[in-house]
Amino acid sequence: MSPSKKPSAYAAAGVDIDAQEEALRRIKKRVRSTFTPGVLSDLGSFGGLFRPDLAGLEEPVLVASADGVGTKLEVARRAGDFSTVGRDLVNHCVNDILVQGARPLFFLDYVGAGVLEPGAMEQLVDGVAAGCTENGCALLGGETAEMPGFYREGDYELVGFIVGLVDRPKVLDGSRVRAGDLLLGLPSAGLHTNGYSLARRVFFDLLELAPGDRIPGAETRETVGELLLAPHRSYLRVLEPILDHPALHALVHVTGGGLTDNLPRVLPKKHRAEIRVGAWPVPEVFHLIQEHGEVDSAEMFRVFNMGIGMVVVIDPQGAAEIMAALRAAGRKAEPIGTVQAKGSGVVYDWPPAWPVPEDG
Repeated sequence: MSPSKKPSAYAAAGVDIDAQEEALRRIKKRVRSTFTPGVLSDLGSFGGLFRPDLAGLEEPVLVASADGVGTKLEVARRAGDFSTVGRDLVNHCVNDILVQGARPLFFLDYVGAGVLEPGAMEQLVDGVAAGCTENGCALLGGETAEMPGFYREGDYELVGFIVGLVDRPKVLDGSRVRAGDLLLGLPSAGLHTNGYSLARRVFFDLLELAPGDRIPGAETRETVGELLLAPHRSYLRVLEPILDHPALHALVHVTGGGLTDNLPRVLPKKHRAEIRVGAWPVPEVFHLIQEHGEVDSAEMFRVFNMGIGMVVVIDPQGAAEIMAALRAAGRKAEPIGTVQAKGSGVVYDWPPAWPVPEDG
């Protein structure tokens, strides 16, 4: 008669190794499906091995970035749906290196939890894998951490790390931007992954709505959860055809800080961006947040993307070709402003129908 199995002391402390193994077992096949020809290692290695194809590159440069999903994860937790935030994470990171002209090679993820539930982890990593597949990069590896007492039960942290490749002569760093350049805006799909602390306060605290509720008085028939969990768009496939176009001077990923803080990152000294508010349709979700949260217009444009997920800075002489290429790739670009050789930062031209900021 064999002795009874002694209860796990680690499980009693809140960490279930068996649950982690079950979660990993579920996702292995999905992760392997993202592997590209450059992957040299399999899952389970201490480090991922990748051999990039450097053919045709004069001076290969690696571009790396890291980011998280932020408190959009709290919306996912409340909605009981973690299936979209993994794709958000990958697309955000892809866009961050794309603005420097880089194409993604591979991705790494980190999932932290108070109590790791295999089903939730499977949704998270499956979303990451789907995002990697859509963007042509390998999910090379990752890490899971179950830390009871650090994260609350039901909470998840999701962080991503991306590495891409660009030829040094083709790096986009803002050095080509000139006065008179045209600013084209590519539409966002909503909040993307920024401003969720304010959005949650408006919808969940002030309006006392749940993720499954519809918003009273809103034109949209989407629920709060559907509005807030709309995926962060990747602009890789749209912008790839114009990355080598001589009229392309810079790209700006509109993330935290909105147009106000992100556009100056590519502007020369003593230059400013002049933006025509009303030149593009602002999605209803932003109007709802501004109205019900009583948020000043200037703050709205600094917290949220306001419907513009990516800005393409171009020589106006190449505008027709570039706009046609973007349309052919499936995205219509709206001219939203210009670069001017005076002052600095971003200046907004407010139409009469728009609530003018308190500071004018």
